[in-house]
Amino acid sequence: MTGKNQAVTITELNELLDAEREALLQGDLESLNDLLVPKETLIAAMRDVPQTDLSAMQALDQKVKRNQLLLDGAMEGIRAVAQRMSQLREGRGALETYGADGKRHDISLGAETSVEHRA
Repeated sequence: MTGKNQAVTITELNELLDAEREALLQGDLESLNDLLVPKETLIAAMRDVPQTDLSAMQALDQKVKRNQLLLDGAMEGIRAVAQRMSQLREGRGALETYGADGKRHDISLGAETSVEHRA
């Protein structure tokens, strides 16, 4: 990879990481999937040659770390939703409300709890 090609690759990866961040912030999981292969390709291309632009590499490293935190948060949210949906399907869980004092109150919805339907 020539110096010019290396600079182009760095620029492309920079732009891709920005697009990935935007997709994460928007919750656009489909776009994240579309960015995966180009991201892997650009990273592989950069691994194959010695990097001479330390500041550019540090900036890319910061963006990768930032995006990883966002990805971790998105995954945590997805897991929480999946767990909550599972609880709701099984008919158990709790109702969370907030009182006038601003404190959270949990109302357990155990197996003994039932709802009476009247006509």
